[in-house]
Amino acid sequence: MSNYKVFVINPGSTSTKIAIFVGENKLFSKNVSHDADKLKAFKEIRDQLPFRMETIQYELDKAGISLEDMDAYSAINGGLVGCEGGVYELADGVNEVLLEHSRMCFSNKHPNTLGSQIAVEMQQKYGGRVFIVNPPDVDELDDVERVTGFRDFFRESAGHPLNQKENCIRYAALQGKKYEDLDLIVCHIGGGVTVGAHRKGRLVACNSAMSGDGPMAPTRSGWLPATKLLRLCFSGEHTEKDLYDRITKNGGLIDHLGTSDGLEIQNMLESGDKYAKLVYDAFIYQIAKAAGGCAAALRGKVDAIILTGGLSHSKYLVSEIESYVSWIAPVSVQAGEFEMEALAAGAIRAMDGSEETKIYTGVPIFENFDYLR
Repeated sequence: MSNYKVFVINPGSTSTKIAIFVGENKLFSKNVSHDADKLKAFKEIRDQLPFRMETIQYELDKAGISLEDMDAYSAINGGLVGCEGGVYELADGVNEVLLEHSRMCFSNKHPNTLGSQIAVEMQQKYGGRVFIVNPPDVDELDDVERVTGFRDFFRESAGHPLNQKENCIRYAALQGKKYEDLDLIVCHIGGGVTVGAHRKGRLVACNSAMSGDGPMAPTRSGWLPATKLLRLCFSGEHTEKDLYDRITKNGGLIDHLGTSDGLEIQNMLESGDKYAKLVYDAFIYQIAKAAGGCAAALRGKVDAIILTGGLSHSKYLVSEIESYVSWIAPVSVQAGEFEMEALAAGAIRAMDGSEETKIYTGVPIFENFDYLR
């Protein structure tokens, strides 16, 4: 890998992860915390930009780090329309609509929309190039994956594309091949759980975890029986926000066990808690079932199943998933998440010419099937 120097930016709800890479080597890393009460004072997410910039600069100054010799800034960035996976460069006259959609939070109000804005601010001050890598809005689903039993709405693509694709690239490199040569299943098992089918470099099937789709997760409900949920909605005992939060923030393991912490749950299992074991086994079972569904989406042609995310460090979880799915394909464990590494690697691939950058059009990959009706 070329020794380009890349500053990486990953904004979250109350913090911004930053790192400096030279090639694949991480020289500096910091999770910069932002005062939550101060963030609440800003009317729009874009209004947080000066405050976040000031906080990040303070941490860099404290560490004695200057950004004047950076070759590039690479950021995660949401709020966009559905687009192809890949690397997008922000430059004069190129992809300006990407920056505008980020400021507007066009498709999603999340602080990761600040990624490109922070990167451009730094570029204007210090020079260098700006890249966005595999944004959360990557949409490469097969059309049959989109259709639901209601014609009113469709299944969406929202499956940790940055970490999913980085794990595919890493696995392919270990095999002396390219991501585009392989058919892979990736199980991202962390605070959220997404299971995706990758066919020759495209994420063609994946659950949308934030929509209550797919396996349950430590803090998300996953699949629910629709009619029972409907009755709950109209019982008069819950507000829309209550149930939305339960689906997206307070469901899954935390709903059953009172915690989403993997270590605490492991302690429950070791102490002989039978209900905790049932729930955790069901969590594992649902992930394995989703992997089986992805194998069907790939018509049984699967080169490997990759387990990634923080909970993939669990030997029990890994061995149980293997017992369900190892007949499909070899299982490769790449525990942890590699989002910061993925952002740096994407920028470097663009700069050394091994990956061609793409143009963000602002036109969604998919809206509906009206043209077929």
